[in-house]
Amino acid sequence: MDAGNIVSVSPHIRDRESAARVMRAVLISLAPAVLASAWIFGARALLVTAVAVGVSIAAEALSQLVFRREITVSDGSAAVTGVLLAFIIPIQTPLWMVGIGAFLAIFLVKQLFGGLGHNIFNPALTARAVLLSSFPVAMTAWSEPVLSFSAVDAVSAASPLGALKEALVAGTAAPAPTGYLPLLLGTVPGSLGETCKVALLLGAAFLLIRRIIDWRIPVTFIGSLALLSFAVGKDPLSEVLSGGLILGAFFMATDYVTAPTTGNGRIIFGLGCGAITFLIRRYGGFPEGVCYAILFMNCLSPLIELYVHPRRFGTRPARAAKGGAR
Repeated sequence: MDAGNIVSVSPHIRDRESAARVMRAVLISLAPAVLASAWIFGARALLVTAVAVGVSIAAEALSQLVFRREITVSDGSAAVTGVLLAFIIPIQTPLWMVGIGAFLAIFLVKQLFGGLGHNIFNPALTARAVLLSSFPVAMTAWSEPVLSFSAVDAVSAASPLGALKEALVAGTAAPAPTGYLPLLLGTVPGSLGETCKVALLLGAAFLLIRRIIDWRIPVTFIGSLALLSFAVGKDPLSEVLSGGLILGAFFMATDYVTAPTTGNGRIIFGLGCGAITFLIRRYGGFPEGVCYAILFMNCLSPLIELYVHPRRFGTRPARAAKGGAR
C-alpha cells in the first residue's frame, strides 16, 4: 500500500470550513448592521450589543466548566448568539434584562442540550420569546431613530407593524404607509438591529457569496410571505421590508443546527416560516411573527428531515420499513 494514501471510513469529502471560520464570517456579515444600528439609535446600541456578547461568552465558558466540557468560546458561536440577541430587542431594554436573555440563550437553550450542534431551538430567538413573555412592556417599547452616534435621549414610538396592528384592533383608520426608503434605510422604530435592510442585505450577500448559507430558506421564507400578503390585498414589498423578516430569513432561519440539511427540507422549512409569519401578522395578537414562526418550524425540522432525507442505497423508505417485510 502506498504510504501516501490515507484509508478511513466515510465520509470522504473534506472541507476546510470549520465552526470557527463560519462564525467569523457571520460576525463579519453582521458588522454593517451593528454600525447602522449605532447610527440609527445612538451609541447605546453598541453598549447593548457588548453586554449581550460579553454575557453570552461568559455564560458559555461557565457552562462548559460546570459540565466539564472543553472550553470552546474561541469558536465565536457564543458571540454570534449575543449579537443576534441584541439585534432583536428594543434599544432601551435594561442592561440587566439583556444579560438575563444572553444567559438563558447560552445556558438554557444551548449548553443544557449538549452544546453547539445539539440545541433544537435557535438560542437567540428562544431567549427573546422568554423575555417577551416575562417582560412584555420593556420588550415592546420601541424608540424613534435618532440618526446620531452621540444621541442619548429616546422618544417612544410604535413600529410600522405595531401601528397597523393597533389600528386594526382599535377599529380605526390605518396609519399612512411607511415609505420604502425609510424601511430600507432603517429610519423607523423597531428592534435594535432589524431595521436597516440595506446593511442586513449586504451581510446576507456576503454569506451567500461565501456559501455560508443556502438560498432556499431565505427565498422561500420571503417569497411565501410576499405571495400570501399579495393574495389578501396587502403591499408585499412593504410586508417584506417591515419588521424582522430580512434578519430572520437570512441570519436565523438558516441556522445550521436547527434547520433542515436537505434542499427539499429547506424549501419546506422556508415555506412554513413564511406562512406562519403571515398568519401571526394578520390574525395573531402580536404585530410580528418571525420569531415564533422560526421556533415552531425548528420543532418540525426533525420530522421534515425524516420524510425528505434521501434514503441510502439498498434500504427501504421509512414508511415501508415500518410495515414489515411482505
